[in-house]
Amino acid sequence: MMNIYKQILNSLPEGRVISVNIGLFWTAVVLEQAGEQSCGLAATLTNPEYEHARLPAVRQAGQLAGSSALELANLVFSESYTEASIGLATINALLPPMETSVELSAEDYIAHAGVDKQVALIGHFPFVSRLKNQVQKLWVLELNPQEGDYPASAAPEIIPQADILAITATTLINHTFDQIFSLRKPEAKVLLLGPSTPLSPVLFDYGIHVLSGTIVDDPTTLLPMVREGATFRQIRNHGVRLVTIETANHP
Repeated sequence: MMNIYKQILNSLPEGRVISVNIGLFWTAVVLEQAGEQSCGLAATLTNPEYEHARLPAVRQAGQLAGSSALELANLVFSESYTEASIGLATINALLPPMETSVELSAEDYIAHAGVDKQVALIGHFPFVSRLKNQVQKLWVLELNPQEGDYPASAAPEIIPQADILAITATTLINHTFDQIFSLRKPEAKVLLLGPSTPLSPVLFDYGIHVLSGTIVDDPTTLLPMVREGATFRQIRNHGVRLVTIETANHP
């Protein structure tokens, strides 16, 4: 994914960082570009070696506001997942809107597309229990499996069987996307989903067919909720909306 990140970064304009807001579940970055403000969202992830008294999760904490947005976006390459979360949220804030997006959740898209298909879902999303009854077959792979899920170690066996491969965008933060993506069968339809998803046409060129992510319309409403530990279920429809974009180049 490193090369695709470089392509996305090369396509972005510069901006100035106004604020970095790291909540328990979500990270939101607010930027100013050409006199206009924009906000991007990404999941907040941590990894054990960057906690408490070990290594700092955010090396320049307290110094990020006012910095170059493109410099901050390059944190997406960081081995600290918290910094990578900041980098991805910054990328999402810098990306210009895609005019072809429709207000549709990933759940609704997968339910419609997967009626007669086998679906592998990477990440246990809140809609799993509903989706199981709407598609032909659903496998859910998780690093921390819940009841009915498969462990991430089952990916080499399950993913090549899937007609639809739906990958959580948090794999872009913990750097597991490439490994998962490489297991797909050639004719599979691939979705990248979740609030962290970069809505960039560059990802279509990479071989992803559907992007399902978020657009932040009202940072003023969103930011206090992020800072106070809100889940996505709490922030949805409070300044944030779900959108889905499909490439025209897949049958």
